[in-house]
Amino acid sequence: MNPRRKSRLKVVVSIIFGVAVAAGLMLYALSQNIDLFYTPSEIVNGKNDDPDQKPEVGQRIRVGGMVVEGSVKRDDKTLKVEFEANDIGPSITVEYEGILPDLFREGQGIVAQGVLIEPTRLKATEVLAKHDENYMPPELGDKLKEQHGAAGISEADLKGTSARDKAEIERTLKTLQGEAN
Repeated sequence: MNPRRKSRLKVVVSIIFGVAVAAGLMLYALSQNIDLFYTPSEIVNGKNDDPDQKPEVGQRIRVGGMVVEGSVKRDDKTLKVEFEANDIGPSITVEYEGILPDLFREGQGIVAQGVLIEPTRLKATEVLAKHDENYMPPELGDKLKEQHGAAGISEADLKGTSARDKAEIERTLKTLQGEAN
Protein backbone atom coordinates (compact mmCIF):
# COMPACT_ATOMS: atom_id res chain seq x y z
CA MET A 1 0.00 0.00 0.00
CA ASN A 2 1.41 3.33 -0.94
CA PRO A 3 1.81 6.18 1.59
CA ARG A 4 -1.05 8.21 0.14
CA ARG A 5 -3.52 5.33 0.65
CA LYS A 6 -2.25 4.75 4.19
CA SER A 7 -2.82 8.38 5.13
CA ARG A 8 -6.34 8.33 3.61
CA LEU A 9 -7.13 5.11 5.47
CA LYS A 10 -5.94 6.66 8.74
CA VAL A 11 -8.16 9.70 8.18
CA VAL A 12 -11.22 7.55 7.33
CA VAL A 13 -10.67 5.25 10.34
CA SER A 14 -10.20 8.29 12.61
CA ILE A 15 -13.44 9.86 11.36
CA ILE A 16 -15.39 6.61 11.80
CA PHE A 17 -13.96 6.15 15.29
CA GLY A 18 -14.83 9.76 16.23
CA VAL A 19 -18.41 9.41 14.97
CA ALA A 20 -18.82 6.12 16.88
CA VAL A 21 -17.52 7.67 20.13
CA ALA A 22 -19.79 10.72 19.70
CA ALA A 23 -22.83 8.51 19.03
CA GLY A 24 -22.02 6.38 22.07
CA LEU A 25 -21.71 9.43 24.32
CA MET A 26 -25.01 10.84 23.01
CA LEU A 27 -26.82 7.55 23.66
CA TYR A 28 -25.36 7.36 27.16
CA ALA A 29 -26.46 10.92 27.94
CA LEU A 30 -29.96 10.25 26.62
CA SER A 31 -30.30 7.06 28.66
CA GLN A 32 -29.46 9.01 31.82
CA ASN A 33 -32.33 11.42 31.18
CA ILE A 34 -35.05 8.86 30.49
CA ASP A 35 -37.52 8.56 33.35
CA LEU A 36 -39.88 5.64 32.86
CA PHE A 37 -43.45 6.03 34.16
CA TYR A 38 -44.85 3.51 36.65
CA THR A 39 -47.86 3.20 38.92
CA PRO A 40 -47.30 1.95 42.49
CA SER A 41 -48.78 -1.45 41.53
CA GLU A 42 -46.31 -1.74 38.65
CA ILE A 43 -43.39 -0.97 40.97
CA VAL A 44 -44.45 -3.72 43.38
CA ASN A 45 -45.73 -6.32 40.89
CA GLY A 46 -43.99 -5.36 37.63
CA LYS A 47 -45.59 -4.04 34.45
CA ASN A 48 -48.44 -6.34 33.38
CA ASP A 49 -47.82 -8.30 36.63
CA ASP A 50 -44.51 -9.55 35.20
CA PRO A 51 -41.87 -9.59 37.99
CA ASP A 52 -39.12 -9.29 35.34
CA GLN A 53 -40.44 -5.84 34.40
CA LYS A 54 -40.05 -4.24 37.83
CA PRO A 55 -37.89 -1.13 38.04
CA GLU A 56 -34.45 -1.70 39.54
CA VAL A 57 -33.22 -0.07 42.72
CA GLY A 58 -31.20 3.00 41.69
CA GLN A 59 -33.28 3.59 38.55
CA ARG A 60 -34.77 7.05 37.84
CA ILE A 61 -38.54 6.77 37.44
CA ARG A 62 -41.77 8.74 37.56
CA VAL A 63 -44.60 7.43 39.72
CA GLY A 64 -48.23 8.47 39.48
CA GLY A 65 -50.81 7.67 42.12
CA MET A 66 -52.96 8.97 44.94
CA VAL A 67 -51.66 10.15 48.32
CA VAL A 68 -52.94 7.68 50.94
CA GLU A 69 -55.12 9.27 53.64
CA GLY A 70 -53.27 9.62 56.95
CA SER A 71 -49.87 8.72 55.51
CA VAL A 72 -48.23 12.16 55.28
CA LYS A 73 -45.42 12.59 57.83
CA ARG A 74 -43.62 15.93 58.03
CA ASP A 75 -40.38 16.68 59.86
CA ASP A 76 -40.94 19.75 62.06
CA LYS A 77 -37.35 20.97 61.74
CA THR A 78 -36.76 20.49 58.01
CA LEU A 79 -38.74 20.37 54.78
CA LYS A 80 -38.62 16.55 54.69
CA VAL A 81 -41.93 14.88 53.91
CA GLU A 82 -42.74 11.20 53.65
CA PHE A 83 -46.03 9.80 52.34
CA GLU A 84 -47.58 6.71 50.81
CA ALA A 85 -48.85 6.71 47.23
CA ASN A 86 -51.06 4.03 45.72
CA ASP A 87 -53.37 3.32 42.85
CA ILE A 88 -55.78 0.40 43.05
CA GLY A 89 -53.26 -1.96 44.60
CA PRO A 90 -50.26 -1.80 46.91
CA SER A 91 -48.66 1.46 47.95
CA ILE A 92 -45.10 2.75 47.91
CA THR A 93 -43.35 5.22 50.19
CA VAL A 94 -42.21 8.53 48.72
CA GLU A 95 -39.56 10.66 50.46
CA TYR A 96 -39.25 14.29 49.43
CA GLU A 97 -37.31 17.25 50.76
CA GLY A 98 -38.57 20.61 49.61
CA ILE A 99 -41.69 22.70 49.35
CA LEU A 100 -44.69 20.70 48.21
CA PRO A 101 -47.13 22.16 45.67
CA ASP A 102 -50.06 24.14 47.10
CA LEU A 103 -52.51 21.55 45.77
CA PHE A 104 -50.76 18.64 47.51
CA ARG A 105 -53.05 16.93 50.03
CA GLU A 106 -54.12 13.49 51.15
CA GLY A 107 -56.45 11.71 48.76
CA GLN A 108 -55.24 13.75 45.77
CA GLY A 109 -53.33 12.59 42.71
CA ILE A 110 -49.60 13.22 42.41
CA VAL A 111 -46.73 12.46 40.10
CA ALA A 112 -43.35 12.03 41.81
CA GLN A 113 -40.05 11.88 39.95
CA GLY A 114 -36.93 10.49 41.55
CA VAL A 115 -34.74 7.47 42.24
CA LEU A 116 -35.95 4.13 43.58
CA ILE A 117 -33.83 3.60 46.73
CA GLU A 118 -35.57 0.41 47.89
CA PRO A 119 -38.00 -1.89 46.06
CA THR A 120 -40.98 0.11 47.40
CA ARG A 121 -39.34 3.43 48.38
CA LEU A 122 -38.77 6.43 46.09
CA LYS A 123 -36.48 9.37 46.90
CA ALA A 124 -38.27 12.10 44.96
CA THR A 125 -36.57 15.13 43.47
CA GLU A 126 -39.86 16.58 42.25
CA VAL A 127 -43.50 16.18 43.31
CA LEU A 128 -46.32 17.47 41.13
CA ALA A 129 -49.93 17.73 42.34
CA LYS A 130 -52.90 17.49 40.05
CA HIS A 131 -54.58 20.77 39.15
CA ASP A 132 -58.19 20.13 40.17
CA GLU A 133 -60.50 17.29 41.10
CA ASN A 134 -61.01 16.29 37.46
CA TYR A 135 -57.42 16.50 36.17
CA MET A 136 -55.42 13.31 35.73
CA PRO A 137 -52.09 13.06 33.91
CA PRO A 138 -52.80 11.19 30.65
CA GLU A 139 -50.22 8.50 31.47
CA LEU A 140 -51.76 7.86 34.89
CA GLY A 141 -55.33 7.96 33.58
CA ASP A 142 -54.55 5.33 30.94
CA LYS A 143 -52.79 3.06 33.44
CA LEU A 144 -55.59 3.34 36.00
CA LYS A 145 -58.24 2.61 33.36
CA GLU A 146 -56.32 -0.50 32.28
CA GLN A 147 -56.00 -1.71 35.85
CA HIS A 148 -59.58 -0.87 36.80
CA GLY A 149 -60.93 -2.59 33.70
CA ALA A 150 -58.87 -5.72 34.43
CA ALA A 151 -60.19 -5.72 38.02
CA GLY A 152 -63.81 -5.28 36.86
CA ILE A 153 -64.11 -1.76 38.25
CA SER A 154 -66.07 0.78 36.22
CA GLU A 155 -65.86 4.56 36.29
CA ALA A 156 -69.24 4.59 38.05
CA ASP A 157 -67.74 2.36 40.77
CA LEU A 158 -64.98 4.91 41.34
CA LYS A 159 -67.50 7.74 41.68
CA GLY A 160 -69.80 5.69 43.94
CA THR A 161 -72.69 5.85 41.47
CA SER A 162 -72.81 2.31 40.09
CA ALA A 163 -75.77 -0.03 40.56
CA ARG A 164 -73.54 -2.17 42.76
CA ASP A 165 -72.83 0.82 45.03
CA LYS A 166 -76.51 1.78 45.23
CA ALA A 167 -77.46 -1.80 46.14
CA GLU A 168 -74.75 -1.89 48.82
CA ILE A 169 -75.99 1.41 50.28
CA GLU A 170 -79.57 0.11 50.37
CA ARG A 171 -78.46 -3.11 52.12
CA THR A 172 -76.47 -1.11 54.67
CA LEU A 173 -79.41 1.23 55.35
CA LYS A 174 -81.78 -1.73 55.81
CA THR A 175 -79.29 -3.37 58.19
CA LEU A 176 -78.92 -0.15 60.19
CA GLN A 177 -82.69 0.35 60.31
CA GLY A 178 -83.13 -3.25 61.47
CA GLU A 179 -80.57 -2.72 64.25
CA ALA A 180 -82.24 0.54 65.31
CA ASN A 181 -85.61 -1.21 65.80
